[in-house]
Amino acid sequence: MAKRVASALIALALIMAGCGEGGVAKGAHVSVYVAKPLCAAAEGALEKEGKRMGEVQVRIVCLPPVQRHSRADLATAGANARRATQDSTTVAFLEASGAAAKFSESIVEAADIAWLESSDGATAMRRVLQALASTPGSPRAEVREALG
Repeated sequence: MAKRVASALIALALIMAGCGEGGVAKGAHVSVYVAKPLCAAAEGALEKEGKRMGEVQVRIVCLPPVQRHSRADLATAGANARRATQDSTTVAFLEASGAAAKFSESIVEAADIAWLESSDGATAMRRVLQALASTPGSPRAEVREALG
């Protein structure tokens, strides 16, 4: 009896190990966190290109502004970056040029998430979508590699 149970557990472990191979689950969704100044243009690009790239559904999360009274609010920049890193669906973080940009970069990149500084939300979003369109494996790793 013990041998049968052990055999069944080994078979179950082998089956479970095979799950998830071959890329992304059909219908999965990924998130792109976008700084406030880039958000409208990024949303426009996503709408134009389509919200589905291959097997994944793409959503944009617009972040609160990091400028307060003409100064960078590093607390908000850090909170935005940490929010993106705590979301397991995050594949990219699009940051607007400015004083807070380099502050968020280290937080996001430490989580192995692609970080892209841009002054053009549409162009940045199209780059993320192109990376996702050719993603056979992990979307986060593929986007990070594609965006460098």
